[in-house]
Amino acid sequence: MQARIKTVAFQGMDVREVDVQVMMASGLPAFTIVGLADKSVAESKERVRAALTSLGIGLPPKRITINLAPADLPKEGAHYDLPIALGVLTALGILPSDELENYYVLGELSLDGSCNAVSGVLPAAVEAVAQEKNIICPGASGSEAAWAGELEVLAPGSLLALINHFKGTQVLTPPVCGDILDDTHTLRLEDIKGQETAKRALEVAAAGGHNLLMTGPPGTGKSMLAARLPGLLPPLDAAEALEVNMISSIAGEMKEGRLTRRRPFRDRHHSASVAAMVGGGRGAKPGEVSLAHLGVLFLDELPEFNRQVLESLRQPVEVGRAVVARANLHVTYPARMQLVAAMNPCRCGHLDDAAQACARAPKCAIEYRSRISGPMLDRIDIHVDVPAVSAMDLTLPTPSETTEIVAARIARARAMQRRRYMSIDHPTPIRTNADADGEVLERFVTLDASATALLQDAIGKLKLSARGYHRVLKVARTLADLAESEAVLRNHIAEALEYRRRLAMT
Repeated sequence: MQARIKTVAFQGMDVREVDVQVMMASGLPAFTIVGLADKSVAESKERVRAALTSLGIGLPPKRITINLAPADLPKEGAHYDLPIALGVLTALGILPSDELENYYVLGELSLDGSCNAVSGVLPAAVEAVAQEKNIICPGASGSEAAWAGELEVLAPGSLLALINHFKGTQVLTPPVCGDILDDTHTLRLEDIKGQETAKRALEVAAAGGHNLLMTGPPGTGKSMLAARLPGLLPPLDAAEALEVNMISSIAGEMKEGRLTRRRPFRDRHHSASVAAMVGGGRGAKPGEVSLAHLGVLFLDELPEFNRQVLESLRQPVEVGRAVVARANLHVTYPARMQLVAAMNPCRCGHLDDAAQACARAPKCAIEYRSRISGPMLDRIDIHVDVPAVSAMDLTLPTPSETTEIVAARIARARAMQRRRYMSIDHPTPIRTNADADGEVLERFVTLDASATALLQDAIGKLKLSARGYHRVLKVARTLADLAESEAVLRNHIAEALEYRRRLAMT
């Protein structure tokens, strides 16, 4: 007695088809799973056996072998429970094999036969549409699968409900799509009084997708500024939202099938490990850099992060993807995120205030800043000081320039960038100026003699690297876009260099 059921395995964002082959043969009673299965998959036999027993279905005294093909592809996760159970039921003749041929099956089983939600249902459903198949998944994941489009979704709450559906005694109701979480933010930019220079830097960073580092003593509003950045960014379009939500689904963070159009904002504590930040661990799950894809990754107290963690960010920041290397596979996740970081000028935080600075200043500041490598700092486009706020600033009236006004200006600048790069034939999509490489950027940045002279002079004085030179051009291009100017002028270069000057002073 044999049976075949289709399911999937995940390799990063790639979905691979897996053939669950079931054979029942004469011999000593056994239940064996082969095909490079990890411990959670190997334990499926006990969950499947218990689930079938709860339905009054006993396994025959035969040698039952489950092969997960291809055999050299690693299989991880509990979503193999349901396809294995259906394969066994088909081999026993309880379910018709022809009706299950056109489905991808995912689901975890409880011991009582109920189906539990699993991660990765959305990308599996998208792949099912591409392969002209349908999908069977747990009831709790049905609203997630329904977002994939034109396919039949069977979302049973239990194994018994699915058996009854195929026997015709109970018809499963098609699930409906989950809610859409719109881009609504309650944090307002005008709540921050003073810090006009930092606000301007935040606007420029938002408009061009640039990385930003804010340096200042404690309590000056660095974290408040970073928290207000998502409210300035335009909402995700349909294609971007699909990318973000597929990553969220694979990470198991998509709840009740709710899609979001909010740009991610990830705020990680400085105790985070390399695996938590870049990806890895059990199942090679996406890390914070990928969960912040097309959004913001905020690192507060930047020098307090482990040096190895900070160095692991260099590749994702530069190329927009994170690679998790294993002995038997390499997994790649998108990581086109915007890095926003904050730090104190020294350990005590009061380097510029002689009355409060510690006795080791300024030596402590040099040691503190040296925790961040030069190559990492060179990858940050905008460096800005956030000085202490005076009592006079706190008594000022609410600023007249609201979040809506600044967000509208940023949206216009991003629209200009999208139109500019839409026709570019490039291996990866260019959405913002920060995504453009040097070759693409120089096609759209033509400097007059005055601006060229200023930039050439600054290259020597600030000792700009080739990367630093191109990042100045990117920021200048963004400043021109905010001014709705097709030409990059001398004043745009001057402001971009001012954001870079802070790096040369460290």
